[in-house]
Amino acid sequence: MLNKIAVIGGGNIGGVLVHEIVARKLARNVALVDVKEPDFAAGKCLDIVEGSPVIGSDVRAKGAKVYDVIEGADMVINTAGVPRAARPDGTLPTREELLATNLKITDFVSAGIAKFAPKAIIISIANPLDAIVYRLQMNLKRDRATIMGMAGVLDSARYRQFIAEEAGISVSNVEAMVLGGHGDDMLPIRSACRIAGMPVEKFVSPARLDAIEDRTRKAGGEVVKLLGSGSAFVSPAWSALEMAEAVIYDKRKIMPVSALLQGEYGVDGLFVGVPAIVGKNGVEQIIEIDLTAAEQEMFRKSVASVRKTADEVIAMSKK
Repeated sequence: MLNKIAVIGGGNIGGVLVHEIVARKLARNVALVDVKEPDFAAGKCLDIVEGSPVIGSDVRAKGAKVYDVIEGADMVINTAGVPRAARPDGTLPTREELLATNLKITDFVSAGIAKFAPKAIIISIANPLDAIVYRLQMNLKRDRATIMGMAGVLDSARYRQFIAEEAGISVSNVEAMVLGGHGDDMLPIRSACRIAGMPVEKFVSPARLDAIEDRTRKAGGEVVKLLGSGSAFVSPAWSALEMAEAVIYDKRKIMPVSALLQGEYGVDGLFVGVPAIVGKNGVEQIIEIDLTAAEQEMFRKSVASVRKTADEVIAMSKK
């Protein structure tokens, strides 16, 4: 158990995170920051605290509009950002406008972390994932072990679930991993996919695997379309907590995380989804796995997309 976990951003994902931290008793204290008026974060935490006797939890939750509430946090989970929503006139902001807005928010987040939780391990969920975690690192200049992005855990969970449904077996029997950037160029690693230790092709045809992998890449959009407004929030929160628990309990668990590469996979200076050992110190080791020739080419394409996004972040920081 940690002393304090801070959650930045009190939207749907942030709310699930605080609820689960209290219910799972992952820390003695949880702090939530959100600028929404009149005091959204405080209200959300009060609701959870008032219900905590029902589930037998003594975890203290406190919300505020200002960052001093996160002071001394051992871990920070960042969800802060605005979604792509229509303006009053019905038009949508461009990708560049949305990125610029969320980078400004990330700069405020960075300042709060630097001042009040400079030693915390950081897990970032906010989208666009690759851009936000890169900007956090630009601002904070952290040891790479202590900052990571959550993407691959969720993408891999979706891949596993779709395979389990197709094969008609328990998802607990499916081992699968999605690497690369968090977007259309993400890379489900079919060559490493196993069902109870056997190649996935023994249970699912190549054609169906093609369809499953395409669905995995578009899974976030599928949820958005069905909801009508908003986006996935339970599955991202649970995925971030999978990473958090690996740190809290020093599991040294291998999982796909967006980590800062320093020569691994031939990449330097970018956050890319790769397998890593996650334990009490954060990202403790990057694991390089063998990829087929086709997967290597797809990985290079995904990295190129991440690099383009990083270049945009750098360019915007100069404006």
